[in-house]
Amino acid sequence: MKKALTNILKFLVFLSVGLVILYWVYQKQNAAYQAECGLKGIPAADCSLLQKVLTDFASADVFWLLVVLVCFTISNISRASRWNMLLQQLGFQPRLINGFLTVILGYFANLGLPRVGEVVRAGTMARYEKIPVEKVMGTVVVDRVIDVISILIVTALALALEFDTLWAFLQENNAIGEKISANSTLLFVLAGLGVAGLLALYLLRKRIQQTKIYEKISGILLGFVEGLQTIGKLDRPFLFVLHSINIWVMYFLMTYVCFFAFEPTAALSASVALVVFVFGGWGIVIPSPGGMGTYHFLATTALGFYGVAGDDGFSWSNISFFTIQIGCNISIGLLALILLPIINREKVEETESVSNRG
Repeated sequence: MKKALTNILKFLVFLSVGLVILYWVYQKQNAAYQAECGLKGIPAADCSLLQKVLTDFASADVFWLLVVLVCFTISNISRASRWNMLLQQLGFQPRLINGFLTVILGYFANLGLPRVGEVVRAGTMARYEKIPVEKVMGTVVVDRVIDVISILIVTALALALEFDTLWAFLQENNAIGEKISANSTLLFVLAGLGVAGLLALYLLRKRIQQTKIYEKISGILLGFVEGLQTIGKLDRPFLFVLHSINIWVMYFLMTYVCFFAFEPTAALSASVALVVFVFGGWGIVIPSPGGMGTYHFLATTALGFYGVAGDDGFSWSNISFFTIQIGCNISIGLLALILLPIINREKVEETESVSNRG
């Protein structure tokens, strides 16, 4: 009961953070939209940003939105295949369908509590494929570390290709530097608290080592080390790299293809899509349900670099965000919840039978 209450509170906190950021972005764009309407002589009653977003979403080209879903599916087939390669190196033979559905289930769980999806994904795969959960969790951590390295590489590529545009924006908005300077005291305080926290962990390390949570974390870390070692032992490392590249190419295409679905972004180039993809990607990394609010803010900001009006950028970010969340993570996530027990019915029945005999 206590654990369930804690999870509910965590969900409400993260959801509140996401909604607050989304509301703040909406208010900011709505103010600009109202000002634009005033200049055009349009009455405030006929100038609703929310109505514009709904109208823009309804007018989006459904064909390109479906292509976004196809790219999402292909990327996660590659993710499941790459994950299975790590598990196979540990001596297990998981089915691709289980890998794919548990990956999607993880995304679905992240909508409730950010980062809990990795735990759900590992636990579900361990259950249905009869693999020790610490080994599965180790490979999931490896998978995420590779993702971090990948997004850093993609970010560097975006900066290299669009450096002039991004630098020009920073020069035009030098107030950013002034804000950082104004908050330097807060930054130093936070840094000091971080150092104090690390020092406290060091001084209390013996007591911490005796706790159950330490045992769990150390087990995961050992699984992570074992997972890293499997990469160097793969029979087909080229295929592993190919899947890794395909995952991120498909992610990028989800952004680029979505440009074509909305008229104000339809003419933007692939390099612009790369910048928006990177900004939006970091927005999803920030802990909020699926990147709610943070994705909208950063994607809208990135589109603004290239002359897309704030209200249009906000509309596009909603089209992209909700297409992926509703069309992919929620729809396929619910399907995974239904299909996984059916696909693995024999294994579940076998496990229950053995448990009853024991």
